[in-house]
Amino acid sequence: MPEETSRPPDPKIVQRVVEAALLEDGARSDVTTKAVVPEGQAGRAVIIAKEGGVLAGLPVAEATFAALDATVQFVPLVPDGSIISRGDRLVGIEGALPAILSGERVALNFLQQLSGVATATNELVEAVAGLHARPDGRAPARIIDTRKTTPGLRELERYAVRLGGGQNHRFNLSDGVLIKDNHIAAARDRDLSIGQIVELARRNVSHTFRVEIEVTTREEAREAVGAGADAILLDNMSAAEMRLVVEDVAGRAITEASGGVSLDTVREIAETGVDLISVGGITHSAPALDLSMELET
Repeated sequence: MPEETSRPPDPKIVQRVVEAALLEDGARSDVTTKAVVPEGQAGRAVIIAKEGGVLAGLPVAEATFAALDATVQFVPLVPDGSIISRGDRLVGIEGALPAILSGERVALNFLQQLSGVATATNELVEAVAGLHARPDGRAPARIIDTRKTTPGLRELERYAVRLGGGQNHRFNLSDGVLIKDNHIAAARDRDLSIGQIVELARRNVSHTFRVEIEVTTREEAREAVGAGADAILLDNMSAAEMRLVVEDVAGRAITEASGGVSLDTVREIAETGVDLISVGGITHSAPALDLSMELET
C-alpha cells in the first residue's frame, strides 16, 4: 500500500476525538459493567465482520480501549484497508473485561463509520478502474473527497477515503483558494466577471496557493482559464458539457467534476477526461459497515 494511502491519522487528533466520544458515552461511569463485572476480571473478545467491505479505523479503535486501560491487548488480524467478507475475524482483544465492555460501542462506532467511508470510496474507485491514460499522457480521473465531513472527524474520514483508494482535497479553508457559487455571487454584486474574480484572488493571496473557481458553463470555464485559474470545478455539468470543457482547457488547468456523481454516473464522468471527481457523499452519506464484537468465553 502506498505510503500516503497508509499514513495513519494524527495521533493527537485521534486521542482528542476518542476522549470526546468516551465522555459522551459515559464509558468511565458504565453503571451496568460496574454492577455485574468485577474490576479484576479478564477476558477475550473478537471483532467480526457481518458484511463485506473495506476495513478502516483500527488505530482509532485501538486508542479507544487503550484510553480506558493501557494493558488491553488489541491485535489486528487483518490490516487496515483490507477487503473483508462477512464472517471474517478482524481483531482480537484481550485484557481487563470492564475496559473491553465499556469501550465496545465507541470502538465499534468508529470502525463502522470509517469502514463505511472506505467502502463507499472503494466502490467508486472500482467503478472507474481500467480506464487508460488519456491521449496526452495524463492519468485517468481520481476520486477525491470534499469538506462535507462529520464535524470533528475530518482527519479520520479523510484517512478512510485514502484506505478506500481515493485521494484528499484541501483539508480546510486555509489550505487553498476555492471560489464557490456564493463567493461568485458576492463578487457579481460588485459587477465583477469570472475573469476579474480570478485575477482578484490571484492578487490577494500568496503565489504558493492554487486558485480554483467553480464554473457552470463552457463560457465561464474558458474565461476562468484565460484569466489564469489553476483549476476549475465543473459544477453539475452534463457529461457532454464536461467533455467540451476538457477539450477547451487542453491541460492548461486541472478540471474537477462535482455534483451528480453516483455509481451509475461516475464512469461516464471519468470518460469525459476530467482530472478529478469530487464526491461529498463518500463522507456525508456513507452507510456504516455492519461489524460486531463478541466475547470468547
